[in-house]
Amino acid sequence: MKVIEGVFSDKQKTEIVTSLTEAMVAIEGENMRQVTWVVIDEVKSGNWGIGGQPLTTEDVRRLAAG
Repeated sequence: MKVIEGVFSDKQKTEIVTSLTEAMVAIEGENMRQVTWVVIDEVKSGNWGIGGQPLTTEDVRRLAAG
């Protein structure tokens, strides 16, 4: 999973790993839990673009805040 650096806390990243693993197990079955890998790749702020515009950590925080 790719995310912009500095957006998620360590606790939130743990929640992402747990939730994505649970989603895969729900689809593929419990036997797949031990071979389900979740990799969080943090992309440098400003090196991610959406709609032709770079997206920064602060942009994401503003979006999350509403």
